[in-house]
Amino acid sequence: MRTVHRLVLHEARVFGSLALWVGRRRHGTAGGRVFGYARGQGSTLLGLAFVCVIETVGVAAMLRDWPAAHGVMLVLDIYTVLLVLGLHAAGVVRPHVLTGDALRVRYGVRVDVRIPLGAIGAVRRETRMTHEYAAGELDLPVGSQTSVTLELAEPVGWTTLLGRPEEVRVVRLYADEPDALVQALTRS
Repeated sequence: MRTVHRLVLHEARVFGSLALWVGRRRHGTAGGRVFGYARGQGSTLLGLAFVCVIETVGVAAMLRDWPAAHGVMLVLDIYTVLLVLGLHAAGVVRPHVLTGDALRVRYGVRVDVRIPLGAIGAVRRETRMTHEYAAGELDLPVGSQTSVTLELAEPVGWTTLLGRPEEVRVVRLYADEPDALVQALTRS
């Protein structure tokens, strides 16, 4: 039951992000320097939304003689289009945030990890295209690519989408302006 609750909460946050995006607002960025990551996924997600709209029109034409099925599919198709737009919006309105004492690394509504600046042992600009799962590592690729690697001097805890606590020692993330993020972290 907890898993279902977490997934419903996840969906609500995605749609909440869509509302923030329409209102041109951001979530949790007050008092910090913002580093976006959504530019790398924008064209893919918006293209997927366009394909979903085309699919909606095609299915509507095929089911025009079955009003009940047409209504159900229309609702599902509209939900899908809004969900895809919401996933993009979540990346736009929830960027990485650097404050005076921590870096808040985020990936839409799915990941939100607060890394104290004192826990960052090394930071470097590193473009990686492959990411194999390894215990103690958190990879947050956009378009299958990460551009910044953080090696932590001490493990940092975070909670997965389904509520499982984990600790990480290496965080790889994507930033639209990776050099600026690395410079800001090096100065801190």
